[in-house]
Amino acid sequence: MNIYRTTRLMLSGAAFFSLAGSAFALDGADLLKKINAAYEAQGGTISAEGVDINGTTVTLKNVTVKPTGGESLPIGEVTLSGVEEDEEGGYYIEEAAFPDINKTGDGVTVTAQELTLGGISVPATPGGDTLDGMMLYETAHTGPLKVVKDGTEVFSLLQSDMNLTLREDESGFDFDGAFKSMKADLTKTDDPKSKDAIEKLALQHVQGDITMKGAWELGPGTIDVSEIGFDFTNIGKLNLGFKISGYTMAFMKSMQDAMKESEANPNKEQAQQALGLAMLGLMQQLSFEGAQVRFEDASITKRALDYAGTQQNMSGKQMADSLKAMTPIMLAQLNIPELQNAVSAAVNTFLDDPKSLTVKATPEKPVPFPTIVGAAMGAPNTLPQVLGVKVSAND
Repeated sequence: MNIYRTTRLMLSGAAFFSLAGSAFALDGADLLKKINAAYEAQGGTISAEGVDINGTTVTLKNVTVKPTGGESLPIGEVTLSGVEEDEEGGYYIEEAAFPDINKTGDGVTVTAQELTLGGISVPATPGGDTLDGMMLYETAHTGPLKVVKDGTEVFSLLQSDMNLTLREDESGFDFDGAFKSMKADLTKTDDPKSKDAIEKLALQHVQGDITMKGAWELGPGTIDVSEIGFDFTNIGKLNLGFKISGYTMAFMKSMQDAMKESEANPNKEQAQQALGLAMLGLMQQLSFEGAQVRFEDASITKRALDYAGTQQNMSGKQMADSLKAMTPIMLAQLNIPELQNAVSAAVNTFLDDPKSLTVKATPEKPVPFPTIVGAAMGAPNTLPQVLGVKVSAND
């Protein structure tokens, strides 16, 4: 009797867990539908010929991606691991692994490995005015990337990484990224003049990194890119930064809608004109808050002066002196005396001892883009004052 009761309980338990497993099994079609809906809301479509499920792993077969206004791009098999459905009907994907790339055409072969996205949030319902309605990822990674032309490796990248961190109050996110150990072989350049310039400037083999850092604040739509840095050995580091406001969720949606309408219009010439007008209208919502360009020299300036000097039958120092004399004359035509003096002083300081050159634009308050356009068209000499432009060297 006890054996019968025990057996019946075990069978009942097995049936319960079997039903529970079926009830909580992933719906691959629903997952793909919501991924596609979220991607379409952000400007494109995703399709797959089939979906396989194995526990928390979902495999999308023969995936194709089509950006708005672009051509379809075949991706292949995409593996989504650690997939979970949340209470609202959205999904969290621990990692999406993409197939390696190996494409050859016109004597050029491009290969890339270890292509992954991590921490992907797929919304139940895309759209809206909050980040909950966007498909976001936490990390993006690529391994070695190579470009080989006629048997010679002309470009390579060791790896790249992007990170996106959502703020606790979901008011926006911070991001950073790095493209590490980029190498370019310029020795195979065919044009004789370009080849000569490359040799004189010692740019046969270029190596360096690219880094970036910034943030997006959702409410005012403030995009603050504090760094886009190009740091190359024996050349220098160029850092770009800018800050604009007005790039809200509503702005982004309007821009995507305009692009969709343009793509749907069979009259391409008319579509481009309509898109241009729509973009001009949208730009009125944006304001400029600041920008910076800074170059830190690592010996390229002297080589550039020497090379430019040889083209004029003079030394590098004579070339520098010539530039110092020409700068105020050229700037005088712009009728910006205050900036003219600052630029001339900075150029003189930098050419005498090349260390760094910085251009900053820091207006007292945000400047609407239409104001900038109006000043550029009507009174370009007022732009430096409107934008608060300052120039300095070796600081």
